[in-house]
Amino acid sequence: MELKKNQCVIDGIPVVSLAEKYGSPLYIYESARMIRQYKQITEAFKSTRVKINYACKALTNINVLKLFKQLGSGLDAVSIQEVILGLKAGFEPQDILYTPNCVSIEEIEEAVELGVRINIDNIAILEEFGHKYSSKVPVCIRINPHIMAGAHHKISTGHIDSKFGISIYQMPHVHRIVETNNMKVEGIHMHSGSDILDIEVFLRATEIMFDTAKEFKELEYVDLGSGFKVSYRIDDVSTDVEALGEHLSARFNQFCEEYGKELILIFEPGKYLVSQAGYFVARVNVIKQTTSTVFAGLDTGMNHFIRPMFYDAYHEVLNISKPTGKTRIYTVVGYICETDTFGWNRKITEAAEGDYLLFKNAGAYCYAMSSNYNSRFRPSEVMVHEGKDYLIRKREDMEDLLRNQVEMENL
Repeated sequence: MELKKNQCVIDGIPVVSLAEKYGSPLYIYESARMIRQYKQITEAFKSTRVKINYACKALTNINVLKLFKQLGSGLDAVSIQEVILGLKAGFEPQDILYTPNCVSIEEIEEAVELGVRINIDNIAILEEFGHKYSSKVPVCIRINPHIMAGAHHKISTGHIDSKFGISIYQMPHVHRIVETNNMKVEGIHMHSGSDILDIEVFLRATEIMFDTAKEFKELEYVDLGSGFKVSYRIDDVSTDVEALGEHLSARFNQFCEEYGKELILIFEPGKYLVSQAGYFVARVNVIKQTTSTVFAGLDTGMNHFIRPMFYDAYHEVLNISKPTGKTRIYTVVGYICETDTFGWNRKITEAAEGDYLLFKNAGAYCYAMSSNYNSRFRPSEVMVHEGKDYLIRKREDMEDLLRNQVEMENL
């Protein structure tokens, strides 16, 4: 998004015009930014055999899935529903890695029937899987390296208290299960969680993975998950993908020589690919001044945009109706009957009722975590692609809200 002629525009289209055309609140996605982020990673790791699996839990609209499929991406799916969405979007089963957590063996068996790759992060499930399939179905094993890569504790997954992965200290048990059941381990996997702040910490985790990989003789790939950090503030830092690519590519190539086989290096970015490509627009319903603050109350709430309330996520807020001019300090809040604050003490150009505010970094984990709390309808989604805007999800209505409810006859 850029400022042109005192208007905020996405690929040449004024954002205010999109809000007026499709209604408010509204999610907008910029395909050009998704493509740019994808190419940045592949370019950074061009000196090795790299494969990108889009972590679709960040944003599962089928048009976004199709876009990444066209770019050559694979898919990281964490539920059987995401697997099915990926297949409907055109991904080949072998290009989907199914990485569930705390699911039943029945769901894993359903994924096996669909032909996708299976990633297991639980000793008990690994044993049950091996007993049922032996060497007939290859498996990937998710390892917890006990490394804290950074960021909020709610989105870090590789530390010792995490529910994700099999501890590196449990590898002897893993090997007993694999050998007893004659299992084929085709890959090993880790995911440190979002927001790698220090690439040196991440590189230490990869050394643990390489040491572990040497214990498995039939690997096809090593999957290092993701966690690439994007910037949320003007002066914020992000993961130095180029530096990581330079260091890690050379080290991975060296490891492949030591292993005696050219393996595939897999990453699973989600937020990094779509966060900055997404924008959330809402209209100011009311400006309310109290004895201590000035509230800008919007026609939306945490039902549509929960990240600030869920894990204190920061999203830059702009008044796109008046992108330049005098600023005032506002606390930006929603219309939910609960405290749903999007931002405290934000400097925004002076706002009035009817103005549109825009939240940046709204592509990842925003619409995906929306709900019907307070019986509100979920908003529309629009894709701006090659200079044109496309409605890719209709706004919900009362029929959607009542669709699966069943009225009792005796009430």
